[in-house]
Amino acid sequence: MALPPILFHHFATPLPYRQTLRLQESIHALQLQQRRASGSHRDILLLLQHRPVYTGGRRQTDSEVALDRARLADVGADFVLTQRGGQLTYHGPGQIVGYPLLDLSRTAPAMGIREYICRMQKVLTLHLREAHGIVPAESEHTGVFLDAATKVGSIGVQVRHRLTSHGFAFNVTREPHAWFDEIVACGLEDVRAGSIESATAATLALEAEIPGVAERFGRVYERDMESLDASKEGELGELISALEAEAEKAGPWHTAPSHP
Repeated sequence: MALPPILFHHFATPLPYRQTLRLQESIHALQLQQRRASGSHRDILLLLQHRPVYTGGRRQTDSEVALDRARLADVGADFVLTQRGGQLTYHGPGQIVGYPLLDLSRTAPAMGIREYICRMQKVLTLHLREAHGIVPAESEHTGVFLDAATKVGSIGVQVRHRLTSHGFAFNVTREPHAWFDEIVACGLEDVRAGSIESATAATLALEAEIPGVAERFGRVYERDMESLDASKEGELGELISALEAEAEKAGPWHTAPSHP
């Protein structure tokens, strides 16, 4: 039996991180409820930008990040500890974040977490190659690198009851660079942030990247992709529309930090 399409949705306005985390939790609970009741749950890919935020992973504790939390509050970004894999990183405007909310048990046999992450990395590398002619560098670290010292994409996932959350992020414009300069991202002391713009010397419109990312995601995961129509998706659509409305009311965000 053919698997149902993955519904994808692009949020036009940068989203506050905590509220987006709650959206993921609500969708996870809805998927779990619907799977148990009827097996009619949807697989979803959310594509978005965040308002400026630094996030830690599940291996970090409040005490370990206390100094970073206090320091980074002064540069104008939020700070949130999460249950994803990985360490401290940044999300914000100029960066595409993808949150796949998939049921890994739908495939036969069920897709393992290692394969799930490997395919996600392939989506990012394919996008760089096909859309921008960038050949990523090989690395022992998870993520996508322009060279040994320049990282353009990150991956950090969570899987519960075979349902995924969190996901990937990659820098399209140069805007995230200054924010990343404030931290040791992903625990890699000798690595700095790069972007597609910095690698190509082009000026890019982030929104133009979205169709290609969605198409390549479907190709790599061997699923059809279908644009989500919130008006036809009941509770799922209501959750997404509510967050969009909240983001539009949130107003401006802080600009990138500058140093003398």
